[in-house]
Amino acid sequence: MRQRILVSALGAGALAVAGLTAQGAIAAPTPYTAGKHAAKVCSAPKAAHTAACNAIKLVNDKGVAPASTTPPSTGLTPAGLRDAYKLNGLSAGGRTVAIVDAYGYPNLERDLGVYRSQFGLSACTTANGCLRVINQTGGTSLPRFNAGWAGEQALDVDAVSAAAPDAKIVVVQANSASFADLGTAVVTASKQAGVVAISNSYGGGDASDATYGTYYNHPGIAVTASTGDNGYQGGSYPASSSYTTAVGGTSLVAASNSRGWSETVWSGAGSGCSTYNTALSAASSFNTGCSKRAMADVSAAADPGKGGMAIYYPTSKTASTWAQFGGTSEAAPIIAAVYALSGNTSGYANALPYAHPGSLFDVTSGSNGSCPTTQWCNARTGWDGPTGLGTPNGAGAF
Repeated sequence: MRQRILVSALGAGALAVAGLTAQGAIAAPTPYTAGKHAAKVCSAPKAAHTAACNAIKLVNDKGVAPASTTPPSTGLTPAGLRDAYKLNGLSAGGRTVAIVDAYGYPNLERDLGVYRSQFGLSACTTANGCLRVINQTGGTSLPRFNAGWAGEQALDVDAVSAAAPDAKIVVVQANSASFADLGTAVVTASKQAGVVAISNSYGGGDASDATYGTYYNHPGIAVTASTGDNGYQGGSYPASSSYTTAVGGTSLVAASNSRGWSETVWSGAGSGCSTYNTALSAASSFNTGCSKRAMADVSAAADPGKGGMAIYYPTSKTASTWAQFGGTSEAAPIIAAVYALSGNTSGYANALPYAHPGSLFDVTSGSNGSCPTTQWCNARTGWDGPTGLGTPNGAGAF
């Protein structure tokens, strides 16, 4: 697969995304004035039918995010996120967001506590019933630690906490990053009491629902999936499944307008058409240009430097620190949390935004690459590949 270089202007401090290959490996970083670039958190898949997480963190010119006892000042905070997407005053009402990732993270509860305490959010612990961590079959014997995927999990639980502070969280840790293990974890998540949304911040190549769709087919539960971080490239599973809500990415900055924020396409946001899976009937009147499943459906902040979240994450099995994370791995749990805030996930939840596009912030500028059909990689009024129908304006579209 040819190398694809992504360049994103990341605003203050001349932050920028370094080159990433289409398979998820890190290309040689491009030097920038402030010495900041973005690095993939998870390694590229080493086998077919295996996924990589879609988290990205800002690092210095040595490829390191220096240890810090305080959040980066440029990182998106819970208050900023909820203001940007007009989520203040909404409640998850005791509903649960499930997060599916690979491998273990022994200090997840401790680190989540640091994050929530830092930003004045209520405690979410196993003792108070807010948090559960289980393996892919629902047991308590957890998989081995993997630093990359543990960083992904930290981003996911922090993003859900930021968007829906009163939501309960269950983290289901798959034994590996294989489609089969991750899919088994999704099925387990769907069976947990109170779960209304399942976030999947990972992806591999396009794949068929005929083979893997049973893992993601859960009417009545919103199953969100990241579209990937390599720009326009075609389908990425499970975002290319007909059963998921495919979540693209934006660059989000504060602005002096009535909303107080402005969004454009994040150049890394994945988009494209599946070669396998059925188009969403709900999208039939939105001119996607795809004969089969088009992604994305909706989007949220994903640019590590413009809207990337300040999160507390593990650098080893025992140590953790603050850094700034982005990627469509940020966007998928945000959207899962908004579904929890809406309380409306009946039927196939990916159809809901198409019935209420006016309740989204339409993203109309920016591009994530070159494509043969304009809307697959360029923002426009209405649906486009990188951002779908747009980003949350409250929970009315969900």
